[in-house]
Formats: sequence, structure tokens, C-alpha cells
Amino acid sequence: MTTPQDTIRLTTAQAIIRWLANQFIEIDGQEMRLCGGGFGIFGHGNVTCLGEALYGVREELPLYRGQNEQSMGFAAAGYAKQWLRQRFMFCTASAGPGTSNLLTSAALAHANRLPMLLLCGDTFLTRLPDPVLQQMENFGDPTFGVNDAFKPVVRYWDRITHPAQVIQSMPAALATMLDPGDCGPAFLGLPQDVQGWAYDYPTGFFAKKVHRIRRLTPDVEEVSDAATLLAGAKRPMIIAGGGVQYSRAVAELTSFAEKYQIPVVETIAGRANMLATHPLNIGPVGVTGSDSANAIAEQADVIVAVGTRLQDFTTGSWTAFSKEARFISVNAARHDASKHMSLSVVGDAKLSLQALGTALDYQAPSDWVALAQEERRKWNSYVAGNVAYGNGPNSYAQAIGVVNSLCDKRDRIVAAAGGLPAEVTANWRTLDIGTVDVEFGFSCMGYEISGAWGARIAQCEREPDQDTIVFIGDGSYLMLNSDIYSSVLSQKKLIILVLDNGGFAVINKLQNNTGNESFNNLLADCPTIATPFAVDFEAHAASQGAIAETVSNPSDLGEAFKRAKASDRTYVIVMQVDPCEGWTTEGHAWWEVGTPEISDSNKVQAAHDDWEASRNKQRKGV
Repeated sequence: MTTPQDTIRLTTAQAIIRWLANQFIEIDGQEMRLCGGGFGIFGHGNVTCLGEALYGVREELPLYRGQNEQSMGFAAAGYAKQWLRQRFMFCTASAGPGTSNLLTSAALAHANRLPMLLLCGDTFLTRLPDPVLQQMENFGDPTFGVNDAFKPVVRYWDRITHPAQVIQSMPAALATMLDPGDCGPAFLGLPQDVQGWAYDYPTGFFAKKVHRIRRLTPDVEEVSDAATLLAGAKRPMIIAGGGVQYSRAVAELTSFAEKYQIPVVETIAGRANMLATHPLNIGPVGVTGSDSANAIAEQADVIVAVGTRLQDFTTGSWTAFSKEARFISVNAARHDASKHMSLSVVGDAKLSLQALGTALDYQAPSDWVALAQEERRKWNSYVAGNVAYGNGPNSYAQAIGVVNSLCDKRDRIVAAAGGLPAEVTANWRTLDIGTVDVEFGFSCMGYEISGAWGARIAQCEREPDQDTIVFIGDGSYLMLNSDIYSSVLSQKKLIILVLDNGGFAVINKLQNNTGNESFNNLLADCPTIATPFAVDFEAHAASQGAIAETVSNPSDLGEAFKRAKASDRTYVIVMQVDPCEGWTTEGHAWWEVGTPEISDSNKVQAAHDDWEASRNKQRKGV
């Protein structure tokens, strides 16, 4: 029997990993480790000490070998998203460039409010061997290095300068990652010498602990004020964001909407909060939304925003709503709940919707609901035609339609950057709750395959018979694809659709829409490329161990997809799509982008004037 005075002598690295392995959480009645393991690339800055500690718990905390540090972070984000922030992965990288490669993925996790633990090598605390390999010397401040660059992109940052600090730093980092309002990545800089220093730790520090994710009870007065405002609404609307799923409040959202007959629109992060067939699901809202959702958004007088950051693609840069509309923002994060002079309800989405439902005596006008549903019927008709094979050249929408018709309802869909997030958001018909991951918080090219690998690892822990399906363009594929190899090595099958349009086609479209000539986006429009040619994506994917094939049209894509479903290995399907024709032309709202106020080009000047003509609809912070 141990006593409070008992100690165990461990290195800093050993203490961190032993503590981490003893943190648990209960999910749906099942107790499991809070940390699902990690992704690692070893170098001199983490292999000798942290690597030694991780080897001792290789069964409890499985370590997946990464191919690229940035992609490891994306995989950790995909894992956390699949687990609805209830579990996380760590990433470990060596000092210098290995660690700095994680900056982009830390920013992605920060923007998306996702937990991720970064255990990164750092320079020697004693400075005796300085300057060391891969050290960035700051002449005016020797304590300032590459790892300090993480401070703006993480929610918790610390540099361990003594082994005893672990006793306070690890619980503080974990508390940040589990906090619904402050959730995000946590960073620990681990100097190479300090990792190996030993200390007599109290044994009680390593006792097993089962954690809970706090549910913040909303303030009674805030709920009362929100109920009063909503009770007077003639044209109410709910915006359902990703926070609804993180709160596990989908049932409460649906029940609330049904009880009061309030139309619901979804953000990009909130896709798959409701089934496509639900009569109150009016569609995705905003810049890459739907005509149905945008039509009621501009008429709504009271808008209940639940679990959303109200990002510009949701708000149409704040032109999607009437200037007279009032917002009720339900959010666990005070920062998000107070945006645009919203009537704030700071609290957990599940508890807040329950409390608001108890306080409210109301029914939305039936003619308003009928209008919203008629708009959705028209949008459904448009989407059906938009995804149909034969309506034009090969398109993203057609490929989406094929997969939507053949996949299992519990398969997970992943997209992230380029034109596919908009196309998936507009055209995908949700078959089951929580099955869509469109990473549009940071919209990071390269997340698609890596994030899907992490999601697949998580999916295998609960739904191993389902598939994770990736939509990716040629541009994102070329930027980061090495986790095709990772997925094959780890036997975590992915289905990857590479839709090749010959470059960065969606930015070419934006370039043209703002009056500019095509330049440096499509390969054919790059002056420095004398003879453009396409990558053999099929051969490239096959070289990484995947099964791969190229198809020529959506009909053949469907047959290939059936083969992919039947396969037990990562399967890559390549299809060319038209870079200019076949885009979803409906469902858009105004989006503020910077355009030249003056230009020698008449087309650019005319496009600027046309773009600015919609600015008068913009709500200016109120």
C-alpha cells in the first residue's frame, strides 16, 4: 500500500508518458484511455528519452510512425474529430524542423477547437553544447526559439525546464484539451537534457483517473432573456454548428426544433446534425450553402445559433441575414457566444437547449415553416439534377452523387480544401448523424488523406466495418499524400477519390470571377511550364501499396467504388473532372474578398464595382 510520502524515481519523459497512460474517460458506458496513442517521427531531439519512455507503453499507447510531421498533426485532428473531442492523440517530433513542421496542424486544431497534445524536442536547457544542430539562435534572447512560434496557435504552451514541472503542467494541458470552451491543442517543449533528468515523483500522481468533460450550465437569466426574444419571433431559424455534435446534443436539437417547429440550417462544421430527409432540415447556409437555407436566412427575424463560430462562410461575410435580425448565440465558449451583439447563452448546447425548451411557450407560424420546406423541396430538385451523370462534363458533383448513392449510411466522408468542401456541403445528402467531416475551419490542403487516416484509426475502434471515404483534388493530393502509405502499413483502409482538374481550379474560378485572367493556377496557364502534363495518380498511389484504378466517367466510377467497398486495402480511384464546367452554380451568398480598388484592366475594375455593390447588405458588427 502506498502512502502520500511514497515516491518513484523517473525521468521527465518517463513521468509524462506514465501519467498520460493512466488518464481515462467513460464513453457510452465504456471506460477507455483518454489518449488513444500517438503519431511520431523520431530524431535526435526525442528518440533517446521520450522514445525510451514510449517503448515501455507501446501496447497501452500505440505509436503510429508518421511520414511527415504536418500530416501526423492532421491525423491527430481527424482522430479527435471522429471521437467528438472525447479522446485525443499526441504527436511527437524532434527539435528544429521536425517540430516546426507541426505548426500548420496546430493551427488547424486551434481553428477547429480540437484537442491535440504536442510533445516536441527543444534545445538544451543548460546551453552547454550551444549552438546545437537545428537550433535557431536568437542573438537578443537566448530563451527564444522555434518552439515559441507555437504560442499563437495552441491553447496551452509550456516549456519543461525542471522534471517537477510535469506535476502541474500535464494536468493543466489536459484540462485545456477537455474544456468545452477553451478546447484546442496543447504544446510542451521538452529540452533534450531535461527529458532525461530524473526526479522523485509522488506515486499518487500516477494513480488512475477517470475524467469527465464538463457540461456548463447556462445562466438562468440568459435563458429567460433568450426565451422572451424567441417567443416574439415571426420567422425564427436555428443555425446548427459543429458544437452540437461535440456536445452530443443532436437529439436535443432535433427535439427542440420539432417541438417549436423551427427550421434548421447547418454550417459546414455542422453538416450531418440532421438527416437530409428531416422535414425541418432546410439545408446548408452561407457562401457555399443552399438556396433554401439562404432564402430563409435573409428573412429570419430571430436566429438561434447553436455551437457555431459564425465564420464568414456561414454568415456570407455578414450579408446573409437581415440587418434587423436578432441573434441568440448558444455556445460553451464566451468568445463565440458574444459575437455581433448576440443575446448570449453561455453554456453546453445540450443543457442550454433543454433549459430554453423548459422556459419557452411558443410555436413558429405554420406559413413560415411551409415556406422553408418549399424552398428545401426546390433545392432538393436542383441537387438531384446537379449530381446526375450526363448533365455535362465530369464534375465534382457527379462524383459526389455516385458515392452518396452507393456508400453505407455510417461511412465517414472527409474533404478539406479547394472546390470540394463547397461541392460536398451543397450536394451531399446526409444519410446518418455525424458522418461528414468537411475541414473548413482552417481549410487546409493536405488534411484530406491524413485526417482521414486518423479518422479511420478512430473509426476502427468503434465501427471497424464501415469505411472512411476521401474526396480530394489533384492539388491537395500533390501537396500531401504520404499517408496513403501509412494507411496501408497500418492496415487502416481508406477509399480515396482523386478528382483531377489539372491544377488549382477553384482558385482559377475565383480569379476569373474577379475579372482576372487565368494565371498560375491551372497547369495550362503557368508561363513557367513549357509543356504541361498530368501526374499518373494511379501509378503513384499503387507505388505506396494501395489498389488503384483510373476511370473515365461517373458510371465507371460507380463500379470502381463497389470494388473499393469490397476491398480490404486502401483503394484509390482517379477520375478527371472539368476545371471550368460543372461547378455548383446555385446556393451561394456574398463573400468578402479583397479586390483591387483601381486597375488598368476594365474587367478587374468592373468586377470590383460589382463585388462591392453587395456590401450595403453587410451587418457591421451589430
